[in-house]
Amino acid sequence: MSLRLEVYEEGEEAARRGADVIAGSARSCAAAGRRFAFAMSGGGTPWRMFAILAAMDVPWASVDLFQVDERIAPDGDPDRSLTHIRGALLPAAAAARWHPMDVTASDPEAAAASYARELPDRLDLIHLGLGPDGHTASLVPNDPVLDVRDRGVAVTGVYQGRRRITLTYPAIDRAASVLWFELGEDKREALARFLARDASIPAARVAAPDQLVVCDRAAAGQRTPGSASA
Repeated sequence: MSLRLEVYEEGEEAARRGADVIAGSARSCAAAGRRFAFAMSGGGTPWRMFAILAAMDVPWASVDLFQVDERIAPDGDPDRSLTHIRGALLPAAAAARWHPMDVTASDPEAAAASYARELPDRLDLIHLGLGPDGHTASLVPNDPVLDVRDRGVAVTGVYQGRRRITLTYPAIDRAASVLWFELGEDKREALARFLARDASIPAARVAAPDQLVVCDRAAAGQRTPGSASA
């Protein structure tokens, strides 16, 4: 597994670099004559990165947009990641094929199984975030979903007041690349544990073959701006 770290002085620089990675991957797929399958996380961090992406030259008509996870909540609810993703990317990404998780279905387990069938065999790029408790996607500490290996999408228990639908480790680990995007001092401890490959936190168990961490100096702590391998 390749794990690379890029530290930027400011969050704006990190957000632009993250957007560059996504746009570059989309262009590479389009140049090769195939669609770009990209899965996005929510949380409080990526919205500036997505806003920058929306202003870039991206072949949106050749892009499939998937979700990494989603809270079970009504359409348009501020708790829903999709609400904020659409706010950041539309109207620029209107030509993309959108694949939202159906979290308003009466049977979440059936909805998760349906979404798993909708996924490609391998996502080209997955954007992941890192919670202060070390979770990523909705793979949260002590949830039984951490042990799911027989399917690519599953339903979690209650976390921060909501059940969620999430990609599981098998779906994430099949991805060609993973982009971790982290900003702020509240990510510092979890990021240090992640880079140390501390398997007690869920994020460190992601085993996709190519992983890039883009962060600002506040998240990286004493690490100096620049690139490194972890």
